Amino acid sequence: MLLRFTKMHGLGNDFMVIDLVSQHAHIQPKHAKQWGDRHTGVGFDQLLIVEPPQNPDVDFRYRIFNSDGSEVEQCGNGARCFARFVVDKRLTVKRKIKVETKGGIIELDIRPDGQIRVDMGPPRLVPAEIPFQAEQEALSYPLEVDGQRVELAAVSMGNPHAVLRVDSVEQAPVHELGPKIEHHPRFPQRVNLGFLQVIDRRHARLRVWERGAGETQACGTGACAAAVAAIRQGWMDSPVQIELPGGRLSIEWAGPGQPVMMTGPAVRVFEGQVRL
Repeated sequence: MLLRFTKMHGLGNDFMVIDLVSQHAHIQPKHAKQWGDRHTGVGFDQLLIVEPPQNPDVDFRYRIFNSDGSEVEQCGNGARCFARFVVDKRLTVKRKIKVETKGGIIELDIRPDGQIRVDMGPPRLVPAEIPFQAEQEALSYPLEVDGQRVELAAVSMGNPHAVLRVDSVEQAPVHELGPKIEHHPRFPQRVNLGFLQVIDRRHARLRVWERGAGETQACGTGACAAAVAAIRQGWMDSPVQIELPGGRLSIEWAGPGQPVMMTGPAVRVFEGQVRL
């Protein structure tokens, strides 16, 4: 059978989006791995699947698979593309949408200027909820990696993140430390790693190594986690502008217990069909 799909991106973090509301198919991890190959498939960082809700209080269910076939809980750039997709495909007429994800319920607001504002919910900071192995909650944690000690923050935005402050994102050892910390035994579900360079109280630069995908052009949940870590440690003040290789996101956070609000673009690239 042939499945219709849309290729989209949020600041260069790219997605294959499939509507399983009007189409019917059983997508498996092997399909994500096959289609995600940039040489022999469609090519993407993540596969996004739009499904009818299981919860009667929300509008849609949203599933996310990395290009290695692993299913993940949350994706901020994907959430913005999801919102643009369901409106463009006339699956809803709402401008404010509630979506059920593996990491919890999020709210999406499509603004008149085309930017999409996402209520990502409150960050989770208790180590067991991230999950991260630590005796108690702290602003940052020491971690031993190949005999060297690094100091990082640990935050969950529905998926686990570590944030490491660096002097320069250009010189940051993203491809050396990224896979090692992703698979560190103190992160039992693996982790996304953000390399954060603080420019001033309102601006920062960020590169992110995403579990199951490697370095991406942008990571929405990574930008949220980096903003939370920087605000908690007194380096920055909300709202903050986070510059990623693919572009800029605006992040607002009022403090513990409050939701993280992310605003940024979502772009449709092309339409296609794939054989299942």
